[in-house]
Amino acid sequence: MLHWPRRKVAERQRVPAGEHRPAIVIENLRKAYGAVEAIRGISLQVKRGETFALLGPNGAGKTSTIEILEGYRRRDSGKVSVLGMDPGTGGRKFRERIGIVLQATALEPELTVRETAAAFARLYPRSLSVGEVLDLVDLGNAADKQVKVLSGGQKRRLDLALSMVGDPDVIFLDEPTTGLDPDARRNVWSLIGRLNEADKTILLSSHNMEEVEALADRLAILVSGTICAQGTPAELQDAFGGKSEIRFALGASELPGSYPTPLRGVTRIHRGWAEIRVGNPTPILADLTHWAFREQITLRHLTVTRPTLEDIYLELAHAAEAVQKGNSAR
Repeated sequence: MLHWPRRKVAERQRVPAGEHRPAIVIENLRKAYGAVEAIRGISLQVKRGETFALLGPNGAGKTSTIEILEGYRRRDSGKVSVLGMDPGTGGRKFRERIGIVLQATALEPELTVRETAAAFARLYPRSLSVGEVLDLVDLGNAADKQVKVLSGGQKRRLDLALSMVGDPDVIFLDEPTTGLDPDARRNVWSLIGRLNEADKTILLSSHNMEEVEALADRLAILVSGTICAQGTPAELQDAFGGKSEIRFALGASELPGSYPTPLRGVTRIHRGWAEIRVGNPTPILADLTHWAFREQITLRHLTVTRPTLEDIYLELAHAAEAVQKGNSAR
């Protein structure tokens, strides 16, 4: 397994005075385009060394928020701080400490991977070794290939290499695995995990719920320019997860006569399956397995599932959109 260069990790352990503050702070941020208010007073903080995900449907305000944090778009009002600096006025000093992976890039196709990384490295005062970075993203063996012959997965790893070559403290990732096959996507996830282990702060924008669950320490759901929920994936599941479902194959049209009476009122038979939806599955499971053991019945294909992060996201997003439409109609 490849690791971030030790020399740089050691340097990062000597944190300058005052740098224990959150890596990113947003307070009452607002941005409008004409009559359309894209960001409506959002506030959040991202801790140093964590991966924070922004989720939301198209038009929710994710891109505008990220572009303001990157220093590429001006805000209308509110306070924004990245590494203690205002992105709008931080200038070169600010840009030297961030890395960016756009959803799509246009690199010079005739240059080699090594030449491309070297060109980017010359822009930074404390860049990492090009060879180290290419090895980190598993492109060392492709260093002399032209960009135009790289596969989709290799090009995405090159994008990540270019965002890292300046040894940034904060990395912005916009849909980092869009268009990749499952194997390439997992490789990128592994790399992002190694960046996190090296104490890099990552702000991730993604529509892939599996990706968010795999990578994010915390997340915020944006809908119509407002945050409708934020926290860890587990916290959101606890707060908005609703009922769990216990399911097992029955194969019969009705429950056995010995089935516990208290469970009959909460059990539904559907196409040969017994389904139980409850808030707390633990006592139900205890009664169910005790009955099965006593009656020597095998609970075939027994599963307990909770609403996924995607289920929660869709429910919250639809509810928030309905509220926004109702307010607009008044």
